[in-house]
Amino acid sequence: MDPTSIRVLVVDDYEPWHRFVSTMLQKQPELQIIGAVFDGLKAVQQTQELQPDLILLDIGLPTINGLHAARRIRECAPQSKILFVTENRSPEIAEEALGTGASGYLVKSDATSELLPAIKAVLAGKRFISASLVGHFLAATTLSTQTILFHGF
Repeated sequence: MDPTSIRVLVVDDYEPWHRFVSTMLQKQPELQIIGAVFDGLKAVQQTQELQPDLILLDIGLPTINGLHAARRIRECAPQSKILFVTENRSPEIAEEALGTGASGYLVKSDATSELLPAIKAVLAGKRFISASLVGHFLAATTLSTQTILFHGF
């Protein structure tokens, strides 16, 4: 990771989650939260305006869901990396999320131990999938052979 500041946009409709992420990222001087929004449409607008390096994106959002937001974000900020951070454990949803061009999929219940490794992996150009879902992806025959399953350091 580049030692210069990495600009992060947090998109989630749950305020305690914003506080958790802020607390985690404060310990990483290279990561700077430049915005926090609570719905999918605002995520697209803020991304277009701020051009963040990394977007932590939930799926279950008001106005437009995270999957639709990610597709629109790809159009207005193709260089921004997207890490889905969600409660959704469905392997099918995870695969759809990664199909939007996102670089990672993190289940919130794994975030205490996996948020920072996930961010580092995504910023390094790797694909990250939560440990709790990796088994599903290893068994899936529809997953692209180009997908790199990455967990931890």
